[in-house]
Amino acid sequence: MPVSWETLSSRRVYTNPWISVREDQVLRPDGSPGIYGVVDLQHPAVFIVPVTDEGEVLLVRQRRYAIGRDSLEIPAGGTDGEAVLVAARRELLEETGYDAAELRILSEVYSLNGVSNAPGHIVLATGLTRVADGGGLDEEGITGVESVAWADLFELLRTGEIHDGETAAALMYAAVALGRVQ
Repeated sequence: MPVSWETLSSRRVYTNPWISVREDQVLRPDGSPGIYGVVDLQHPAVFIVPVTDEGEVLLVRQRRYAIGRDSLEIPAGGTDGEAVLVAARRELLEETGYDAAELRILSEVYSLNGVSNAPGHIVLATGLTRVADGGGLDEEGITGVESVAWADLFELLRTGEIHDGETAAALMYAAVALGRVQ
């Protein structure tokens, strides 16, 4: 017997240009009534793994308001209604100052799928060329761009220096696609 949820009613309780929050009256899989709050992204996200010709990955360091601390991450952002690869190229350029000769979608993923409908796409960027300054986006709190070897990435994950879930997932997808792990 398949387990399912049933939505009895739904109402939007908050909306801004990036997210909306809804509260659903539900029947749980066991048949009991309940409420479920869901955060919906207005547009899917892109998570870009930029790999240099030397085989290093570009990461951005930025201050994350929601967690009140710095975070070492892959470049990422919203699609803003654009096609996935168009948005990936824009975010890569904005956050790092690099363009890519090739962009390839590796996977579709969902962030925090227990409380949100937040689709995203992991994109591998190769053939990088520096075309502008990047990493100093005051609006987003980006303080720098770092080029990190794969062995060092795994160590940064092991020690918790990289603690962003999307970054960890995207690096794993890229490592598999590039034959860095078995």
